Amino acid sequence: MLIIPAIDLKNGHCVRLVQGRMDSATVFSEDPVAMARNWSGLGARRLHIVDLDGAVAGKPKNQKVIREMIAAVGDKTPIQLGGGIRDLDTVEGYIDAGVAYVIIGTAAVKNPGFLQDACSAFPGHIVVGLDARDGKVAVEGWSKMTGHEVADLAKKFEDYGAEALIYTDIGRDGTMTGVNIEATLKLAQQTRIPVIASGGLNNIKDLQSICQKLSAEGVIGVITGRALYEGTLDFKKAQAAADKALGGG
Repeated sequence: MLIIPAIDLKNGHCVRLVQGRMDSATVFSEDPVAMARNWSGLGARRLHIVDLDGAVAGKPKNQKVIREMIAAVGDKTPIQLGGGIRDLDTVEGYIDAGVAYVIIGTAAVKNPGFLQDACSAFPGHIVVGLDARDGKVAVEGWSKMTGHEVADLAKKFEDYGAEALIYTDIGRDGTMTGVNIEATLKLAQQTRIPVIASGGLNNIKDLQSICQKLSAEGVIGVITGRALYEGTLDFKKAQAAADKALGGG
């Protein structure tokens, strides 16, 4: 089980939002590059980076700092990156720059042909972000709800060849009220590809519950942001606990 630190970028700073609201941003660091280096140095096996400005604008907005972050961690820590990725040129540019996994969210829902092309052109590098509220998928930085059911899209994206799914419960994201285990479990049981949980992780107790209830169903990791930055979760202890719970990871 991967414990994946999140670095959300807004105006070049490392921030966290509550339930995806841009007006709720709390700045945790003005130096995202140092933050990436910090998590990598602590042994993170993957980093989750989101260009929040890009997600809203529909095109990358923090490319300069993202490239600096990639350079800072080198090959030591794989990066999964999302936010405003809407075309194959952007996907290719990020992969060429050293991003291990490109996250496609809004475009996967609104333009599934693009997702299919991306999975075909860059096998093993495409992860789909499914962000939902009450089982319905949201797009455009979570600002717009769709009528799509999470499970229906997951099955379609699985057929396209997506490497993994990131499932975020918007209502819990940034609230530290615990991951929505029930919804994540339901999704994991309905798809054959790996699922990464996101939204609401608070402490070691939450993590242990995730390991016990979700790991056997194909959930390979959990993304955490605010809990790390506010100190309710210690990264090294969390990763060690996850490894122990699963008999060595």
